[in-house]
Amino acid sequence: MIVAQKLRKQNISAYIIYMFQVEDIIRAYGLDVDRICSEYLPKFQYTLEQIADQREWYAGLIRMMQEEGVQESGHVQVVKNTLMLMADRHQELLTDPKQPFYSAAYYKALPFIVELRSKGMNKDKNEIENCVDALYGATVLKMQGRELTEETQKALQPISHLLEMLSKLYKTEE
Repeated sequence: MIVAQKLRKQNISAYIIYMFQVEDIIRAYGLDVDRICSEYLPKFQYTLEQIADQREWYAGLIRMMQEEGVQESGHVQVVKNTLMLMADRHQELLTDPKQPFYSAAYYKALPFIVELRSKGMNKDKNEIENCVDALYGATVLKMQGRELTEETQKALQPISHLLEMLSKLYKTEE
């Protein structure tokens, strides 16, 4: 909650990637708020008040995941809604003649987005969600200590740049 609130205000793409990670952490702890509080939260130096807030936040997310049927995979509606808002902003920026740099960043990333989609990324997802999925996948691989190929790193650079620009322009829109 503490990190999520900060990221939500500062960088919407980082917020979404963080929320993907939080959903996976919740799944790793079996959707058990007691386990999260006893095994995961002690890794951080939270005050007692912060721990209570974190417990409430995780419990709320667990309820949402259960009610929305995303215990094993998928994302809670609040995350999906934010992704859709990002995709809408992306489309607006692409048609805005005052945003040529955004369009240029998009067209630099587009070949890699097309390649991702052709390699099995969910084609039902919008391009922005595909980009976020790619960056989250790279984050997971890094956390596992696995190396990213030079080709993957090359593909992620324009995608990352596009999401950075989108995040900045999304923030100014809010």
